[in-house]
Amino acid sequence: MRRSFAFKITLLTLGWLLLAIACEQVPAAAFWPVVFGALTTPVALVCTALLALYWLRRNWRVAVLPIVALALTWPHVQRGLALHFVFPEMQGETPPAGGRPVPLPKVALPRSRFFAVHPHEVSLLSANVRIFNVYAQLREPNNASSTGLIRWLATSPADVLCLQEFYNEPHGSRNDKDVFRSEEYLGRSSGRHSFVSVTLTNGIGAEFGLAIFSRFPIVRRGTITFGKISQNHAMWADVVRPAARTGRGRPDTIRVFNLHLQSMSMADADIAAATESRAGLRQKAPNLLRRFRNGAVARGTQIDTVLARVARSPYPVLLAGDLNDLPYSYPYDQLADHMQNAWATVGLGIGATYNGRLPGLRIDQQFASKQWQVLGCQVHREMKWSDHFPVEGLYRLRR
Repeated sequence: MRRSFAFKITLLTLGWLLLAIACEQVPAAAFWPVVFGALTTPVALVCTALLALYWLRRNWRVAVLPIVALALTWPHVQRGLALHFVFPEMQGETPPAGGRPVPLPKVALPRSRFFAVHPHEVSLLSANVRIFNVYAQLREPNNASSTGLIRWLATSPADVLCLQEFYNEPHGSRNDKDVFRSEEYLGRSSGRHSFVSVTLTNGIGAEFGLAIFSRFPIVRRGTITFGKISQNHAMWADVVRPAARTGRGRPDTIRVFNLHLQSMSMADADIAAATESRAGLRQKAPNLLRRFRNGAVARGTQIDTVLARVARSPYPVLLAGDLNDLPYSYPYDQLADHMQNAWATVGLGIGATYNGRLPGLRIDQQFASKQWQVLGCQVHREMKWSDHFPVEGLYRLRR
């Protein structure tokens, strides 16, 4: 009797797993509750693994069912828990290749390890920099975190930087002693070409948006808008690696996409109030649910727009950005159908990138088209000056 009940539970769990994976492939605009079904995928995977262990002790013939299910859905396991134990050789912090010293006050930088970069490889570092903590509630005395984050990025040996929630004061500010002239510091002063895509300019001329900085020349560029009412958008740049860096006797052109998808704009205070008491849940839940739904619908449409542009690229593609969504979601699933996720391909562990109240969230991603071999991926958890940890990937074009 007990075995019969366990067998029924096994079949129900396998059905649940298949349904949850199917939900990932449905855009929220078509039927938004599927988002909740997709988010149960990791739970269904864990339950399937536990049932496999249970049946291995009870009846190995039945154990074949959950084991085969796990084998068939292994890419989904790797999305949330990457299990790769061999990493490329890494080296310590090195100065940028070329460029003048960055004219910022000296600060204590976090200890950082970067992937060794060979002549025919490309390293990319992406980060949501939270407007370099310029707002009063984020600032520290003497702008320590702002200065530290800008200098940390400027001294990175990465070939390409993709930054979201970028902030720049092109003319400087007397009050801030030019701390926020970030395009200058991360661009020309650190030996990089720059492309800043501005969505908003405030009253003092400060710019908000996205940015790509490249040690290779940027020969073409463009932006991808998500509608007039959204400041979220994407950008792309064609960068040319000189023949001396390609090892092929000729230059290579690659296309880099940088994107920031719609956030749910859920305040930490509202989340805390909803989880601390029933009264808070009743008061805050309707608004939180509405924001959750609107964000999911918007991100589904936005990723479809980006992928349409990716499909038209004549060059190998590297894509990075803040998806504001988990690996078990429609945006991630669509990207994974067409490209390789760096962390899922070579990472180890969960690879959480969100530095906030909700631990264990990996919402910042890097993807590479099939022409690339992913050599390594690292989450810089030691860099705590933003609510997102930077992600660094190393790639090599297949010969």
